[in-house]
Amino acid sequence: MTQVIAVIAIVVFTFVCVVVGALSSKQTGSVEGFFLAGRNVGPWLSAFSYGTSYFSAVIFIGYAGMFGWIVGMGSILIGVGNAVLGCLIAWVVLAKPTRRMTHKLEARTMPEFFAARYLGPRMKIYAALIIFIFLVPYAAGVYKGLGTLFSAIFVGASPQMCMIIVAILTGIYLVLGGYVATAWNDLIQGIIMFVGITAMVVILLNRPEVGGIGAMIDNLKSIDPSLVDLAGGAMKKTLYINILLTSFGVWGMPQMIHKYYAIKDESSIRKATVVSTIFAVFIGCGAYFVGSMGRLFIDAGADGLPAVEGGYDNVVPTILMKALSGGTFSVVVLCIIMLLLLSASMSTLSALVLSSSSAVTIDLIRSVRKDLSQKAQVVTLRVFCVVFIALSFVFATMNISFIVNLMSFSWGVVAGSFIGPFIWGLYGKFITKAGAWAGLLAGPVVVGLMLTINIAGSGFAAAKSMAPVFGVTAMAVSVVIVPVVSLLTKKFAYSKDHLDNAFGKIEEAPLADRN
Repeated sequence: MTQVIAVIAIVVFTFVCVVVGALSSKQTGSVEGFFLAGRNVGPWLSAFSYGTSYFSAVIFIGYAGMFGWIVGMGSILIGVGNAVLGCLIAWVVLAKPTRRMTHKLEARTMPEFFAARYLGPRMKIYAALIIFIFLVPYAAGVYKGLGTLFSAIFVGASPQMCMIIVAILTGIYLVLGGYVATAWNDLIQGIIMFVGITAMVVILLNRPEVGGIGAMIDNLKSIDPSLVDLAGGAMKKTLYINILLTSFGVWGMPQMIHKYYAIKDESSIRKATVVSTIFAVFIGCGAYFVGSMGRLFIDAGADGLPAVEGGYDNVVPTILMKALSGGTFSVVVLCIIMLLLLSASMSTLSALVLSSSSAVTIDLIRSVRKDLSQKAQVVTLRVFCVVFIALSFVFATMNISFIVNLMSFSWGVVAGSFIGPFIWGLYGKFITKAGAWAGLLAGPVVVGLMLTINIAGSGFAAAKSMAPVFGVTAMAVSVVIVPVVSLLTKKFAYSKDHLDNAFGKIEEAPLADRN
């Protein structure tokens, strides 16, 4: 029965996604329409698009399962950090200046922003390569997380077959409708995620293994008192490093910054800020809260690890299958949760695909073929959407043992490259091209150097567990080195005219003209 209901749910979900893509296709005739929805996206669509792009199946299958097991209830702080630092503060600090400056500089992508803000055309090529190369393993992590859950629900099914379904469905609605289709599907998928996480938490709290919040605390404390320490206990350092990585990393991730480019007007930003923050509180905190129940459903092995095949990655799927495998109601709830994870993965994947395909089409190909027509650019965007989906699928099928580390390396390099030049570019008129280049190089140089040193000293297994530390270090170096190098090279500052143009206000169109 579980599989029958799951198939029906997937068919209905697929139909809705494809219909949205088809209805959105009329608005994708230009690059601006396909990639930015004409910069006319309202607050609710922007907020849900941001939130669903933030939280993929990896948070449930990888992060929540691992940190819930090793940290316990303190892992909920990661969700709090994501909501406060990754959503609320990020929108307050970045949204308005990003929208203003990208309008003034006519920049549609992050590489275009760097080229226009710092008058460095080579920056555009470099940034585009970073995006295309390092977002592939990030997207692969999304695939792998979803494949793990589907294999648990459809016993005996190949994870690769599940990944193919996700790839095809995402490709169809994205190629048809671009960012318009993505934003509307994100809204639908976000509602599913909201309902799914609420049902998951309520049902699991009432399971006999948990027995309500009070009994949950007592049971976890009897296993290990540190599991109810909200400050993280002995795993405090690991916990805080991952809060920094996952919360501040989005400040430099192009698929997240993209949402600020496309929002309709500055008056929409406040509402989008509130909605995306509330969404993040429910999804982020809910996921880690569920992960912290892992030890109540799963025994620990002799090595202290969860005694399930797949280790940490299979903690949450095992909880769900144990709690929701009997009765029609339970099966329906399980399928809603399955759609939750499917929605989370597809929204994140579509955001990654748009960022990567634009990096190749708008930033690389257009650097060589400046006479490429709008129609040809849109066709090329669609082609590279398919190419990126295929590449990330192939990467996901390779034998990479742990998806959390896989994604952490990608976040470290991309966020470490962009966060410093991007933030300082929005606020620091004194930032020079040399300073921006120093920040752009920080990501691959810092992560690569730290990885090499740790492999030489401890081997790859130990080095990959340090991936979050590498990422946070790269981001910190990028933020610090940009102003330092700029002050040392201040004689090469930009002209007043260029800065006045970049930092000037934009003229908002009358409301009637936007609709």
